[in-house]
Amino acid sequence: MWSLWPGRVINAGKSRHNEDQACCEVVYVEGRRSVSGAPREPSPSQGLCFYYWGLFDGHAGGGAAEMASRLLHRHIREQLKDLVEILQDPSPPPLCLSSTPGTPGSSDPSHLVGPQSCWPSQKEVTHESLVVGAIENAFQLMDEQLAQERHGHHVEGGCCALVVVYLLGKVYVANAGDSRAIIVRNGEIIPMSREFTPETERQRLQLLGFLKPELLGGEFTHLEFPRRVQSKELGQRMLYRDQNMTGWAYKKIELEDLRFPLVCGEGKKARVMATIGVTRGLGDHNLKVCSSSLPIKPFLSCFPEVRVYDLTQYEHCPDDVLVLGTDGLWDVTSDCEVAATVDRVLSTYEPNDPSRYTALAQALVLGARGTPRDRGWRLPNNKLGSGDDISVFIIPLGGPGSYS
Repeated sequence: MWSLWPGRVINAGKSRHNEDQACCEVVYVEGRRSVSGAPREPSPSQGLCFYYWGLFDGHAGGGAAEMASRLLHRHIREQLKDLVEILQDPSPPPLCLSSTPGTPGSSDPSHLVGPQSCWPSQKEVTHESLVVGAIENAFQLMDEQLAQERHGHHVEGGCCALVVVYLLGKVYVANAGDSRAIIVRNGEIIPMSREFTPETERQRLQLLGFLKPELLGGEFTHLEFPRRVQSKELGQRMLYRDQNMTGWAYKKIELEDLRFPLVCGEGKKARVMATIGVTRGLGDHNLKVCSSSLPIKPFLSCFPEVRVYDLTQYEHCPDDVLVLGTDGLWDVTSDCEVAATVDRVLSTYEPNDPSRYTALAQALVLGARGTPRDRGWRLPNNKLGSGDDISVFIIPLGGPGSYS
């Protein structure tokens, strides 16, 4: 069995309000059918088990986070059912699970000319990519379920989702939002996710606004300027950038440039349509621009980025861990500071002492929260402590009792 040590602080310990949710499960997947299309006889030996962890950072209410924490792993299980037999077979996966015979003569494309003759007989599809696709589909189905049930079940708001799936020796880290995960291995930091914010996804958002200007409702411009354009600057030249640009250039200011920018602000203050600071996640189907009926959901993607780490390629020690944290941790704590805390805390315990991981989770959470002082909650460097919900998972990657 895989051991797990979580740590959580509700609203940094400063109130009882909480929008973070978490989930940890061992999930059994029974195959749906054989590759030939014939029904399978139920057999526990033919199934697969995966280990699952999820952090869900809610916003505008805790309903979406709570629902996703209960159901997302079930969607992943459902998506993996077709893959049970395939993943247990070392040969390349079939392109089609149907038992329908192919068209006679279609297997030999040598008589074809033109683009058809350049088509490969079969794209290379790996088992790993099938698992990634299953996780991506599960996120989309979870988002669709939130849309369908938001009225009857009063599911409010949305949530960022950070999920880890351990299956057949590989760790799949799926992130949609601004939570993050890192591996600390022998002091080395291996990022396993990145934040999805209006700044990191500016070009994707601007491209969508450019291609579908109706989504901007005549209230916003897809262009970005260093500051808000004023009417007195009409006809003047100002720096700007669009969906194709990483740098800046000058353009002549026109009337439509006076509209509010689709992406505005910097850092944690960056917003989409002056409303939301994350660009991927689940839910938010009812989210509208303030004092407007303009929906924001079209700009918010439910699809995660999935990164894969092969545990079999490295011999891990008991101090090697995977750290999952909501943005309440990362807003005030750098990767290097987390790695330093990992080394400091774990080195004070015996390698076979399970309480060492609990102590590490607590140290990370309490370190991000800070301590109360005259001018508020402060970190040791006198900077403000996190004022957000803080949730942390510590998953050991090696040593006694970590996994089997």
